[in-house]
Amino acid sequence: MALGGAIASPRSPVAAISRAEERGRRERRRAGLADFRQVAILLLKLLLGPALVVASTLAGRRWGPGVAGVLVGLPLVAGPILFIIYLQNGAAFTADAARSSLLGLVSLAVFGVAYAHTARAFVWPPTLAIAWAAVLAADAALSTAHVSLPAAVACTLAAAVIAMALMPRAALDGPPAPSQPRAPSWDLPARAVATGALVLTVTTASTVLGPRWTGILAPFPIATSVVTAFTHAQRGPSATARTLEGVLLTLFAFPVFCVVVATLVRPFGAAAFVIAAPATVAVQLVAGRTRTVLRARRA
Repeated sequence: MALGGAIASPRSPVAAISRAEERGRRERRRAGLADFRQVAILLLKLLLGPALVVASTLAGRRWGPGVAGVLVGLPLVAGPILFIIYLQNGAAFTADAARSSLLGLVSLAVFGVAYAHTARAFVWPPTLAIAWAAVLAADAALSTAHVSLPAAVACTLAAAVIAMALMPRAALDGPPAPSQPRAPSWDLPARAVATGALVLTVTTASTVLGPRWTGILAPFPIATSVVTAFTHAQRGPSATARTLEGVLLTLFAFPVFCVVVATLVRPFGAAAFVIAAPATVAVQLVAGRTRTVLRARRA
């Protein structure tokens, strides 16, 4: 009885050892889950962006550079970046970052105009360097702006309209670019590797910058840069301008994603991304249809 009572007592050495072992098991499970989560996030960073670029490349070869531009301009890279930020930093951080992403979209418009005009005079490496410099300068300027959510949306839409008006008309209205030769075997792997490296670099750097800079950098033209540079090298400035026009068109739908996430991520968590994605695609389809109708009327 004494032995049984000692074993049953919560203060006995045996019970203490049992509790310590249970705590150890729980800590190991938590550590295992944390490690799995970090690996999953790393895989998202490395694989999601490259998959997008490869898919948009294949779509562009099938349906033209304008389609490729529309695909890479959608938040299929920035969206996962914001989702990763949500997993790492929580809803409040993500809401602030999503609101700042609207200002980052203004820099995406700057990229489109800068690259399209510079591509007419230079090959892709200096063109990309100049366009990136323009984006970073715009990001630095926008990081000092403090605007409300509606004002940020208005800035994005105004930037999209102005950017489309500033695109080089000779390239857009000229004859279609000549068909490109058969792509070399290293083409798609090179695009995937370049995109993965860019995504990993930007997301890793942005996590230490706080929600404002993280949000501004989320729409950084990662996939757009890869697709645009390869289009420039292989098909010339006219096809590049058409690709970038497709990117600019997405600036009418991209803000929907940012607004939905910024508004709903606090009360609904990850479900905000599920709601934002189809809403963005729906607006993008309407914008694309509108552009087709307007072009037909001009013709």
